[in-house]
Amino acid sequence: MHLSWPPPARVALVLALVWALYVLIWTPGPLPLRLLGLYPKKLGSRVVGWAAAKRLPAAWREPLLGRFARHYGIDLTEAELPLADYPSLQALFTRRLRPGLRPQDGPLPGYLNSPVDARIIASGRIEAGTAIQAKGLPYRVAELLKHERGAERFDGGHYLTLYLSPKDYHRIHVPLEGRVSAVSHVEGELWPVNDASTGHVPRLYERNRRATWIALGTGPCEGLEVAAVLVGATHVGGVLIDGRWLGGRDLPKDGGFPVSLLPCAPGEDLGTFEFGSTVVLLVGGPRAKDWAPLRAEGAVRMGQRLGAYR
Repeated sequence: MHLSWPPPARVALVLALVWALYVLIWTPGPLPLRLLGLYPKKLGSRVVGWAAAKRLPAAWREPLLGRFARHYGIDLTEAELPLADYPSLQALFTRRLRPGLRPQDGPLPGYLNSPVDARIIASGRIEAGTAIQAKGLPYRVAELLKHERGAERFDGGHYLTLYLSPKDYHRIHVPLEGRVSAVSHVEGELWPVNDASTGHVPRLYERNRRATWIALGTGPCEGLEVAAVLVGATHVGGVLIDGRWLGGRDLPKDGGFPVSLLPCAPGEDLGTFEFGSTVVLLVGGPRAKDWAPLRAEGAVRMGQRLGAYR
């Protein structure tokens, strides 16, 4: 008996439908989140990034960028430049602030200042190598710090999760006085990091694209080790560590390298998000048990104190 195979296009369509049903059934959370499982998030993020970086004609900038700013509630009075001086949507999104707008809270023993304008959406102790994402969903610190050995040294310390909305200032700054010891990048997925995702997508921060910056505290911060993990999201393809910490090298797509203990101070440039996302701060080191957060939830501005030694 002769068997005839269906055309390749038909096979591809059937496989696509099977995959769609699988995603809809097994992706946790509300229907919009399950539908997002069908969306090509990396391709979509590349397209959005390309469009956002396109140079706008001068006559289009104020009407288009102004509409975008009004829609998301961006406070343009804080921007370093007039609206017409931003050549693209990406340039507006990665804008600097006017000098002096975010003073750093003064030093105290063990002080740690916020690296971003954001909302604290989760905080707590790191226990048995895990932190809590939201609604009881755990994630593993060792996997979050994929290319950093000895993640158990953060056990007994603290985590703080800071979410940046589209209206927020999207540069990340150094949170403590110290010396930078390592940087890395993980090529992962690009799920959104909004409330629906953090509450329903298991191990979200472990799965998404991210970059990590680690520093050892010095001076009043002696005894602390802090990791700042910059977590990407849908349409946030660019998760960038500032070139100062790379020593002229390119950060691997999936890997990292040690940094020769470059000194750092609160408020210095650490990195940039191209569109919004999340920063997870891990506070460890030999004196982590003495460190306590002063803010556990709610809005915070870059430079405001997050915690110190008790």
